[in-house]
Amino acid sequence: MLIWKSSSSLVFAILALAMAATRFGGHLGTAWSPPDGSWAVFFLAGFYLAREWRWALLALLIEAVAIDFTAIRFYGVSNYCLTAAYWLILPAYSTLWLGGAWLSRAYEGLPRDLGRLALSLGLSMSACFFLTQGSFYWLDGRIPQPSLAGWWSNFLTWYGHFMLVTAGYVGLALLGHLALTRRTWAPGRVQVR
Repeated sequence: MLIWKSSSSLVFAILALAMAATRFGGHLGTAWSPPDGSWAVFFLAGFYLAREWRWALLALLIEAVAIDFTAIRFYGVSNYCLTAAYWLILPAYSTLWLGGAWLSRAYEGLPRDLGRLALSLGLSMSACFFLTQGSFYWLDGRIPQPSLAGWWSNFLTWYGHFMLVTAGYVGLALLGHLALTRRTWAPGRVQVR
């Protein structure tokens, strides 16, 4: 059994703190804060807290919204993204959770899990991006004359950035996971030291 799965409260606290530490900086980050790690938090929470979804998913969704409103109200962060489309982050972030939960169920501790990780992360990130970016572009009312060509251009402009940031954070978590579970990759199996 995974070491981290034995203490869901500790995992939740670490992930909630990671989101709080990164979400204020926005998607791009600032000179003083790293880029937003919320997407990775939801994916990792799905993996580590899949059975606790009734409380953990809801708590992380509330935290994300609370951080956004706090940043806008008290720290001068722009409310540009706060439109009717904003609320689609709830199903969008839930797709990340589901990607992590699927990986958790399929996880065997074998090298082929890296392929499963890439698949579940790639699909859930793409679905999340499609929901958030698509809803913002088409439903927010900030684009004067939305068009398919304009949407596609916007999609291509931001897609890679969101994928790289999230994959980077998940990659760091993978390294931490391997270090904390003291696992080594052996041909065809994982050994615990």
